[in-house]
Amino acid sequence: MQPLSILALHGPNLNLLGQREPGIYGALTLAEINRLLDEEGFKLQAKVFSVQSNHEGILVDTIHAALGQHHGILINAGAYTHTSVALRDAIAGVNLPTVEVHLSNIYRREDFRHHSYIAPVAIGQISGFGGQSYLLGLQALVNHLREARLIVQERRD
Repeated sequence: MQPLSILALHGPNLNLLGQREPGIYGALTLAEINRLLDEEGFKLQAKVFSVQSNHEGILVDTIHAALGQHHGILINAGAYTHTSVALRDAIAGVNLPTVEVHLSNIYRREDFRHHSYIAPVAIGQISGFGGQSYLLGLQALVNHLREARLIVQERRD
């Protein structure tokens, strides 16, 4: 089976993981999360390419560049989840299967965090499981992509 290519996007302030509000976001650093994604990707026969930026335009450009390069997107847009129509439109524009993840349960937090501009253009959302949210999201995305490949293959046969 050909390895899948997954873009893991980390939004603003996620570079501070491990030191920023560990009671909410946990003790794992972004480097540790990326290492766990690489290890899980290897098990799933998927290569994970991780990018973090605090700048919305860089995230949009990275999503655009994913077209033709990656099979799917795993995204924690951070605060941009609740504010960025631009990220939502970029994801819709490239039409790559996308899973939204969050370390904390955004629905148990402040009201403004309950709305996601990403969710309507994602195939699913996982939140509240700390670093495990990323791994669950990666597993779900890879399973979705493999099922889609099987359906395409069956139609060809």
